[in-house]
Amino acid sequence: MTARIERLVTSGTFTLDGGTWEVDNNVWLIGDDEEVLVVDAAHDADVISAAVGDRRLVAIVCTHAHNDHVNAAPALAARHGAPILLHPADTVLWKMAHGEAAPDFRELAAGETLTVAGVELTVLHTPGHSPGAVCLHAPGLNALFSGDTLFQGGPGATGRSFSDFGTIVASIRDRLLTLPVGTTVHTGHGDTTTIGAEAPHLDEWITRGH
Repeated sequence: MTARIERLVTSGTFTLDGGTWEVDNNVWLIGDDEEVLVVDAAHDADVISAAVGDRRLVAIVCTHAHNDHVNAAPALAARHGAPILLHPADTVLWKMAHGEAAPDFRELAAGETLTVAGVELTVLHTPGHSPGAVCLHAPGLNALFSGDTLFQGGPGATGRSFSDFGTIVASIRDRLLTLPVGTTVHTGHGDTTTIGAEAPHLDEWITRGH
């Protein structure tokens, strides 16, 4: 069975630094008819669970722990008996999203490889939007799941707590723009893009960011 990528869009709120904003999030499912992995369980566990269906949920991977990317993760994990995977540098944000009694997660490590439906996804630690932000590179699908690190048109936001512009630019330059130019970038919000479409604009982002 050939692995495929499915996209859901869920809606809710993002809260940080005393502000709250309405947001639409991309939830990505990678798998086949037997098993599936979810990237960023956002807002609506019922909708995501329905998309998983009777497939085995291998894991719920959090690209980072801003509440809009993880708020449905505990309920989805409990329903399907799946582990939640998060880089430990985002523990503080995880606790902000779920309280001090936050559910446990398994720690993701840079360079770690996850496998679903015969497809390997390599964990790239890409701090900047948050300390523990990660992207998942799936060469077999010609795909990168970038969370809020890279969007169509530039880097993710760095104007709030626990973020840093210089760090996110270095992450994108050193770990993402080195990938094949034809790699499709599946983002945390909005439309997909490609590495080749974004790479020529690095200097513009740096100028704009400063």
